[in-house]
Amino acid sequence: MRFTRKSLKRILIIGLLFFLSCCALLFISNYTIGRYSKGKIYSDVHAIQKNKVGLLLGTSKYLKNGNINYYFKYRVQATVELYNSGKIDFVLVSGDNGNKHYDEPTDFKNELIRLGIPEEKIFLDYAGFRTLDSVVRAKEIFGQQQITIISQQFHNERAIYIASKHGVSAVGYNAKDLKGRSGIRTKVREYFARTKVFIDILFNVEPKFLGEPIVIE
Repeated sequence: MRFTRKSLKRILIIGLLFFLSCCALLFISNYTIGRYSKGKIYSDVHAIQKNKVGLLLGTSKYLKNGNINYYFKYRVQATVELYNSGKIDFVLVSGDNGNKHYDEPTDFKNELIRLGIPEEKIFLDYAGFRTLDSVVRAKEIFGQQQITIISQQFHNERAIYIASKHGVSAVGYNAKDLKGRSGIRTKVREYFARTKVFIDILFNVEPKFLGEPIVIE
C-alpha cells in the first residue's frame, strides 16, 4: 500500500497530536494528584490526626533476588510508629494474594505481630490487587469512610486522590522512601500510574472483587 505525501503528512500530524495529548495527560495527572495531597500527608507522627483504622498498602516482602524489599520494611515501621503513638487503633493490611505462593497481607501481619501489634488489631484484605481496590474496599467491605493510609509519600499522594473520588476522607503517613536506582525506577512507574488513575476515574473502574461486609471492631 502506497501513501501519498498528503496522507503521510496527515498521519504525522495525527501522531504528533496524539503524542502531545499523552504528554499533557501525564503532566496534568501528576500535577493534580500532587497538589491535591498538600496538607493531607505527614511524616511527623505527632502531627497527624488520629483515625480508627490505618490502611497499610501492600507490597512484596522480598525482591526477585531474594533480598528484603525496603518498601515493605519501612511501611511496617511506619505502621508500628502510628499504632504505638495511639494514632490508629486497627491496621487493615490490603495487598495481593493472587496465589498460594504469594501472600502480601499475611507477610505484613506476621511482621506486625512480631513487632508488638496484637493479632486481634490486624485485619487482612486479600483482594487489594491495586491501590484502587485497596481504597475502595476499605470503604465498601470494611466500612471505613475516614482512614490513615500508610505507604511511601508518592504512593500516599495517589491513594489519597483515589479516596477523594470514592467518598473516603483520607490522610497519609509517609514511610521512609528509597533513594538511588531502585527509587528512581519506582518514581518513573508512579508517573504513569497516576495517569492510569485519571483513566480509571473516566471509565468508572471498580475493584476486581467486592464481597460481604467485614466489621472492624
